[in-house]
Amino acid sequence: MLIPPKKKVSPLERVYTEALACEERGELAEAERLYKEAIQMAPRWAVAPFNLGLLYKRQRRWRESLEYNRRATKLDATDEAAWWNLGIAATAVGDWSTARAAWRGYGIPIPAGEGPIELPLGPIPIRLDPDGASEVVWCRRLDPARAVIENVPLPASGRRFGDVLLTDGEPRGTRRVQGREVPVFNEIEVLETSLYKTWSAVAEAEDAAGIEALQDLATERGLAAEDWSALRVLCRACSEGRPHAHNRDPGSENESGEADGERTVGLAAATAEEARDLLNAWSAAAPGRTWSDLRIELD
Repeated sequence: MLIPPKKKVSPLERVYTEALACEERGELAEAERLYKEAIQMAPRWAVAPFNLGLLYKRQRRWRESLEYNRRATKLDATDEAAWWNLGIAATAVGDWSTARAAWRGYGIPIPAGEGPIELPLGPIPIRLDPDGASEVVWCRRLDPARAVIENVPLPASGRRFGDVLLTDGEPRGTRRVQGREVPVFNEIEVLETSLYKTWSAVAEAEDAAGIEALQDLATERGLAAEDWSALRVLCRACSEGRPHAHNRDPGSENESGEADGERTVGLAAATAEEARDLLNAWSAAAPGRTWSDLRIELD
């Protein structure tokens, strides 16, 4: 039986394949060195600088990521992923002219201007701290890679109402809103920390409309309120769109420890006085409303 000859592997292919393997094994310094070697061997090849730019993105080394993604787009102007990662890196370092050029290169019509990009892109669900608390909140999208938090996140996330986030471009699961599926994107990092602190309190009202009134009043005052008792916490797999069976004890859905009518609410306010004034105004506005146990959760 004839044995087919082994496929000849070029030196470039050998170096590039080993770089991928090193990155997969977590040997990132060696992967970086090998990607650079591949770039030197084939300076007109867009794939190696793209992968090095992606490695730097994962390491949050934004200026290096910007450099190599820009190089990849110059070598292959049709590479949408390189344009997007260039936009993320440029946004992370505040290079707004490069960010505008990157989004246009991707195909997004960005108006001319200087400084941070502000577009009417509407609400977007973002997963905070994807490797930790992994809470999904609603944000207002500012541009393709930035969003500002509009919920009051749980303190475990370490995030606040009003934080400006750098966000990724790959959907990770969905949420259903008004009958349609909306993609969820992961937070990459916090770009600007809000001046708001996170507080909690126990609020009691005669019905759900009373808690909604607290949320409305907070919005009117430039603050925020959230009914934390109504939150449904998903495991990571379910949150990312990979639902599976869960073992639950009967009645486990109602083990909050709260009395009927009592709700734990999260509040976003700069000071304790602001939070108290909000709660006092809310409780005085209608009978049957009380509050107690105001606590700082995230200073």
